Amino acid sequence: MQAALQPLLSASMLGATVVAGGVEFALAAPHAQSVELCLFDATGQHELQRLAMPAAVGGVWQALLPGAGAGLVYGWRVHGPWDPAQGQRFNPHKLLLDPCAGAVLGEYAGQDIHLGHQKDARQQQDTRDNAQDALKAVVLAPLCPAARGPLPDPAQRLVCELHVKGFTALHPDVPPALRGTYAGLAHPAAIAHLKTMGVTTVSLMPLACCADELRLLQLGLRNYWGYSPIAWSAPTARYWSGQAGSSPRSELRAMVSALHAAGLEVWLDVVYNHSGETDEHGPTLGLRGIDNATYYHLDPQNPAHYLNWTGCGNCLRLDHPLVMRMVLQSLRSWVLDFGIDGFRFDLAPVLGRSAATPGHDFSPRAPLLEAMAQDPLLSSCTLVAEPWDIGHGGYQLGRFPSGWLEWNDRFRDAQRGFWLHHTPVLGEWATRLAGSSDVFDTRSRAAHSSVNFVAAHDGFTLADVLRYTHRHNLANGENNRDGHGHNLSTNCGTEGDTRDLQIHARRRQRQRVLLAVTLLSLGTPMVQAGDSIGHSQGGNNNAYCQDNATSWLDWDRADTRYATFIGALQALRRARALLRSTHWWQAPGAPSGTVAHWFLPEGSSPRPEDWNDPARQALALVLEPAQHLHSTRATDPLNARCLLLFNSAAHAVRFVLPPGAWFLHIDTGGGDCLNQSLNDAETLQPRTLWLASAATL
Repeated sequence: MQAALQPLLSASMLGATVVAGGVEFALAAPHAQSVELCLFDATGQHELQRLAMPAAVGGVWQALLPGAGAGLVYGWRVHGPWDPAQGQRFNPHKLLLDPCAGAVLGEYAGQDIHLGHQKDARQQQDTRDNAQDALKAVVLAPLCPAARGPLPDPAQRLVCELHVKGFTALHPDVPPALRGTYAGLAHPAAIAHLKTMGVTTVSLMPLACCADELRLLQLGLRNYWGYSPIAWSAPTARYWSGQAGSSPRSELRAMVSALHAAGLEVWLDVVYNHSGETDEHGPTLGLRGIDNATYYHLDPQNPAHYLNWTGCGNCLRLDHPLVMRMVLQSLRSWVLDFGIDGFRFDLAPVLGRSAATPGHDFSPRAPLLEAMAQDPLLSSCTLVAEPWDIGHGGYQLGRFPSGWLEWNDRFRDAQRGFWLHHTPVLGEWATRLAGSSDVFDTRSRAAHSSVNFVAAHDGFTLADVLRYTHRHNLANGENNRDGHGHNLSTNCGTEGDTRDLQIHARRRQRQRVLLAVTLLSLGTPMVQAGDSIGHSQGGNNNAYCQDNATSWLDWDRADTRYATFIGALQALRRARALLRSTHWWQAPGAPSGTVAHWFLPEGSSPRPEDWNDPARQALALVLEPAQHLHSTRATDPLNARCLLLFNSAAHAVRFVLPPGAWFLHIDTGGGDCLNQSLNDAETLQPRTLWLASAATL
């Protein structure tokens, strides 16, 4: 193949774009001295031609390759200074992956030939050519925009976080050839389980093409979670079934479409805070060799090193216009090409760190956050922050812009502490139950801003919160030093598995109460997929590298009663407007909204000292419409008053119920979904939650 490039004054997209007459190529590398486009055969093994790119325009090297089309395999060679001490790591001996690739050929296997520096002399350039084994990009034909999914009422959302592979890898009702794949999650058997729980929103763990860390590869492990991206717009081939006529791209698109058809909203976990190139000792796969100083935050005191607010070795420079352009283009591609409805941003404070603030401190008005807010497409998506990183001032819960949702670890810790360890005090716990209004500005943030969870991918599964007092992470190869050490967990009497029926019953009861309080608190409830079947990871609370039965859901031992229980709770939320309030709870006497009345078990209102009394371990809550006695809506069962009774004590507690006729719907002690009338006073068993209302269902 012989071709010549034609200069372009402006390229519409970074990466490779099929247009009339050929393919436009564009690479952002403002510090490069020259750039070569390298073309390969379909196998990626044989380099066919190198084409010198015309001079850059505004830092972007761009050209048209006439006659080219979809299927073309290519990579980049970028020339410039090799001066690690000044943050410059150009090395034209290394073929580089386009960070904007929509499809990637090959897989990084940890070979040292991909190092930009010599293995034993890190300041010296490695001059071995890595083209044969290097990752390459594949030019793709454009897709018509994918249909967006249903937008649930934010106050009725129930989010389920899941791993595409782990959810169906062992599912007996999914055909073996489809297990652990995009097509497997699209299978009716997989979707049926989500519908049983009443899930409205599926939050998928990362799907972008990633590179396993060398340490893991040397241990025979891999980055199962996928938090090490190298091509942010390319769906990983790891979850492709390989069916004839399909591709990772088409199969993912079909999966999202199937979830939409089932009435499910789809979020995607995205990782724009760092790349899989890790620290200065890591491989040169893409950004490092394209323009290290443009794409990464370098240590101003020693540019040979990276600023590391992620714990993963590097941080993308998300306040740079060209890096922002790459990220915004990637986000749009997930929406337009696959129909993704929302995004959960890993280590999201990094998105808000800018050189314009002292010490690169987080700002909710940072350039990338502002750009997303004004983008017509992205501003229509649900945006969710993991609101912490490990940098200075990295804990930013409650500080993201209006409209964002945020994972709330304070809710997690308060619920585990209250129900399992008799901490915190009532005031702290009730504040988390009420949507964490002390954290979120109630004037500008919606009542569903807090994503409430007691277990997620990062940490113990919910079953293991009740099976293990200590982490058991030896399989990760870090001598059990990795993973969180403060889990607020309990083994309920013995560490790990047991045949003791009393311990089993204790664990089931506490798992039900933690699920119930998650769904019934103000905010956006989220459960982890395995919570619905009692899945255990054997005490591993950092299973990021366990692509095996540790993390894959064990359907053979599934206790689907949890899924049924979650479904019953979600049905009650839908049947009772006050359990899915669209506004912050109000104090008695408020003219509108949902009013929250708190009562002690003896029937009196808590005094200020009661909220801080560690001996207080039980509380009642009545939710009612404002001025309900004068409202004609009060007779509507949908708007019926709701009563929640909470007893986290280790002993039974007698409650004097507020006046009125109450009907019990949920008793987590027995796991029953009931509809029976209550007496004027009732006794709750230890660590139990009751839900009742002033009307039958």
